[in-house]
Amino acid sequence: MIDDKQKTAAQEPVLTVDRIETALRRALPGRAAQICMAPTPRPLDPPRPDHRPRRAGVLLLLYAGEEEGELCLVLTRRTDSVANHKGQISLPGGAVDPGDPSTAHTALREACEEIGICGSDVRLLGELTPVYIEPSDFCIQPHIAYLSHRPTFELQPDEVAELLEVPVSHFLGDRNKAVEDWILHEQPMRVPYFDVFGHKVWGATAMVLAEFAAVVSDASDLKPT
Repeated sequence: MIDDKQKTAAQEPVLTVDRIETALRRALPGRAAQICMAPTPRPLDPPRPDHRPRRAGVLLLLYAGEEEGELCLVLTRRTDSVANHKGQISLPGGAVDPGDPSTAHTALREACEEIGICGSDVRLLGELTPVYIEPSDFCIQPHIAYLSHRPTFELQPDEVAELLEVPVSHFLGDRNKAVEDWILHEQPMRVPYFDVFGHKVWGATAMVLAEFAAVVSDASDLKPT
């Protein structure tokens, strides 16, 4: 006999890595998803065609959680000694070096340096919409990757103060979203953020996560190719 709990589980769409990969090949949610977690007032328009911002690659790494069927992702809390965004919660990544052939290479290289994810078994699934950060003049390209097991992390102590392992489900819906009035760059701003275990995840990282959450929501209804 099937109980109500089993019936509910059977009716719920199953989120798989293949479905996420399929969703990433479709038209991305883009600015419409990013803007819901963007501080205001602040333009989200891309830089002018004649302007070349600094480029960066970040890695949104997915891996199997402790619960069966659970996907997790990793965030880092930056130290107070890094050049930019001291103490903030971010995705592994950084600026493109002259020798980097792509932003995907940058994201993987930085993940190796920052959190010790250096193996060849990292599977790139796709990428999200770039985010232009006007105050720092960086254009950030997010890349999505997957590991079939929980990795063994090795933190770079000069750059990473803390590691946050977060279920993907934490970013779905509105239960972990909030907004506050802050003073940024000497201006009052409304700042949306994700509450992650007491940490406020805001700015570009929150915008990337907002688009990823929209992709995940779409992926739940897709069949893998």
